[in-house]
Amino acid sequence: METVELKVEMVGIHEKRLRKCLSKLKGIEKVEVDANSQKVVVTGYAHRNKILKAIRRGGLKADFWSAQNELLSAYASASYGSLRFNNYNLF
Repeated sequence: METVELKVEMVGIHEKRLRKCLSKLKGIEKVEVDANSQKVVVTGYAHRNKILKAIRRGGLKADFWSAQNELLSAYASASYGSLRFNNYNLF
Protein backbone atom coordinates (compact mmCIF):
# COMPACT_ATOMS: atom_id res chain seq x y z
CA MET A 1 0.00 0.00 0.00
CA GLU A 2 1.27 3.46 -0.93
CA THR A 3 0.51 6.93 0.42
CA VAL A 4 0.63 9.82 -2.06
CA GLU A 5 0.58 13.46 -0.93
CA LEU A 6 -0.57 16.05 -3.47
CA LYS A 7 -0.99 19.82 -3.58
CA VAL A 8 -4.31 20.55 -5.28
CA GLU A 9 -5.79 24.01 -5.81
CA MET A 10 -9.08 23.77 -3.92
CA VAL A 11 -11.77 26.40 -4.26
CA GLY A 12 -15.28 25.79 -2.97
CA ILE A 13 -16.89 22.81 -4.67
CA HIS A 14 -13.63 21.36 -6.04
CA GLU A 15 -13.50 18.77 -3.23
CA LYS A 16 -16.54 17.02 -4.70
CA ARG A 17 -14.95 17.04 -8.17
CA LEU A 18 -11.70 15.70 -6.69
CA ARG A 19 -13.41 12.80 -4.95
CA LYS A 20 -15.34 11.97 -8.14
CA CYS A 21 -12.11 11.83 -10.17
CA LEU A 22 -10.45 9.56 -7.63
CA SER A 23 -13.48 7.27 -7.28
CA LYS A 24 -12.95 6.11 -10.88
CA LEU A 25 -9.51 4.68 -10.04
CA LYS A 26 -9.20 1.13 -8.77
CA GLY A 27 -7.15 0.49 -5.65
CA ILE A 28 -7.89 3.72 -3.78
CA GLU A 29 -8.53 2.93 -0.10
CA LYS A 30 -8.76 6.37 1.54
CA VAL A 31 -8.74 10.05 0.52
CA GLU A 32 -8.03 12.81 3.06
CA VAL A 33 -8.55 16.44 2.04
CA ASP A 34 -7.23 19.47 3.92
CA ALA A 35 -8.73 22.44 2.08
CA ASN A 36 -6.91 25.05 4.20
CA SER A 37 -3.44 23.91 3.18
CA GLN A 38 -4.65 22.51 -0.19
CA LYS A 39 -3.19 19.12 0.68
CA VAL A 40 -4.68 15.79 -0.42
CA VAL A 41 -3.46 12.45 0.93
CA VAL A 42 -4.42 9.36 -1.07
CA THR A 43 -3.83 5.90 0.35
CA GLY A 44 -4.14 2.76 -1.73
CA TYR A 45 -2.60 0.52 -4.35
CA ALA A 46 -2.85 2.88 -7.35
CA HIS A 47 0.35 4.26 -8.87
CA ARG A 48 1.16 7.85 -7.94
CA ASN A 49 1.39 9.03 -11.56
CA LYS A 50 -2.07 7.59 -12.34
CA ILE A 51 -3.52 9.43 -9.36
CA LEU A 52 -1.99 12.72 -10.48
CA LYS A 53 -3.15 12.18 -14.06
CA ALA A 54 -6.73 11.44 -12.95
CA ILE A 55 -6.91 14.64 -10.90
CA ARG A 56 -5.52 16.74 -13.75
CA ARG A 57 -7.92 15.10 -16.21
CA GLY A 58 -10.74 16.27 -13.94
CA GLY A 59 -9.72 19.87 -14.53
CA LEU A 60 -7.90 20.53 -11.26
CA LYS A 61 -4.38 21.88 -10.93
CA ALA A 62 -2.29 19.39 -8.98
CA ASP A 63 1.30 18.48 -8.25
CA PHE A 64 3.13 16.23 -5.82
CA TRP A 65 3.50 17.62 -2.30
CA SER A 66 7.03 18.73 -1.40
CA ALA A 67 8.80 19.97 1.72
CA GLN A 68 8.66 23.48 0.26
CA ASN A 69 4.84 23.33 0.24
CA GLU A 70 4.91 22.34 3.92
CA LEU A 71 7.03 25.38 4.81
CA LEU A 72 4.87 27.77 2.76
CA SER A 73 1.71 26.44 4.37
CA ALA A 74 3.10 26.84 7.89
CA TYR A 75 4.38 30.34 7.15
CA ALA A 76 1.08 31.48 5.64
CA SER A 77 -1.01 30.24 8.55
CA ALA A 78 1.35 31.85 11.09
CA SER A 79 1.65 35.23 9.37
CA TYR A 80 -2.03 35.83 8.53
CA GLY A 81 -3.11 35.29 12.11
CA SER A 82 -1.00 38.15 13.43
CA LEU A 83 -1.36 40.71 10.65
CA ARG A 84 -2.08 44.16 12.09
CA PHE A 85 -2.33 47.65 10.60
CA ASN A 86 -2.29 50.68 12.93
CA ASN A 87 -3.55 48.57 15.85
CA TYR A 88 -6.45 47.15 13.83
CA ASN A 89 -6.65 43.42 13.20
CA LEU A 90 -7.19 42.66 9.54
CA PHE A 91 -7.95 38.98 10.03
